[in-house]
Amino acid sequence: MSGFFPTTPMGVLLALLDVALVAYLLYRVLLLFQGTRAMQVLRGFVILGLGTFLVDRVVGLPTLGWVLRTFWVAGAVILAVVFQPELRALLAQLGSHRWPRTVTVHELSFVDEIVEALREGVAGRVGMLIVLEQETGLRNFINTGTLINGRVSSELLSTIFFPHTLLHDGAAVLREDRVVAAGCVLPLTNNPELAKVLGTRHRAALGVSEISDAIVIVLSEETGTVSMVRHGQMERSLRLDELGRRLKDHYKTLGERGHLRRRARETDL
Repeated sequence: MSGFFPTTPMGVLLALLDVALVAYLLYRVLLLFQGTRAMQVLRGFVILGLGTFLVDRVVGLPTLGWVLRTFWVAGAVILAVVFQPELRALLAQLGSHRWPRTVTVHELSFVDEIVEALREGVAGRVGMLIVLEQETGLRNFINTGTLINGRVSSELLSTIFFPHTLLHDGAAVLREDRVVAAGCVLPLTNNPELAKVLGTRHRAALGVSEISDAIVIVLSEETGTVSMVRHGQMERSLRLDELGRRLKDHYKTLGERGHLRRRARETDL
C-alpha cells in the first residue's frame, strides 16, 4: 500500500493534480450530456456497472456474472455508438481555441436585426426557426440547406421565412453576423417528456440542441410566442427585449473568454 500513496511533497502535488484533472474531465462529460437522451443512457450504464460489481463480487452468482462481464467486453464499442453525437461535440469543443477580446456594440448589431425580424414575425404570425451556431460546427445540417452567406438583417430573415417561399419550412443557420444557410433540415428530438402541443419547429430546435451547443430561437406561427432552446432545454414565451439582452450578454462573454468566432467568410462554408 505504501507504493500507492505518494510520500514526497512533489508526489502529493502530482496526485492532487491527477485527481483534479480527472474530476474536471468527468464534470465536462456530464455537462455535455446534461439534458440529453444520452444522460438517461449514461445512468443506465452506471446502474448496470454497479449491478455487475454486486453480482460478481458481492453476491457471487457465477453464471449471471459471466453474462454481465461478457456484455462489458463490447462496452467500449456500444458507448462509442450511443454517444457518437456527444463525443463529436466534445472533440469539436476541445479542438477550438480563440484569444480573448472586447466585443464592440457594432459587432453585436446582428442581435438587434434578429430581434427586429422576430418582432415582424410576431406581428404577421410568421413561423421562424433560427439556429445560432456556437463552438460546435453545424456543417452537416448546413449542407442540407441552401448556402446564403449573407449579412444578418431583419429584411433577409423576414424574406427567408415568408410563407410559401422555398426556404421558409427549414431552419436558418447563423454564424454570428452571417446567415450561412437557410432551408436546413434538423434532427427531431425523441424526448418522451416533450409536450405533445409542440410542433415540428420546436422538436427540431430541441433535436439540434441535444447534439450541439447551438442556441436555437423558435417563433410559433400559431401562438406568436418566442422560445429559446439550448442543451435540450426550452424557455418559452420570452419577451423580445429580454431575448436580445441575453444574446448580447452571451456574445460579450464569449468575446471576453476568447470563444467568439471570427467573422464568417465564403471559404468558411
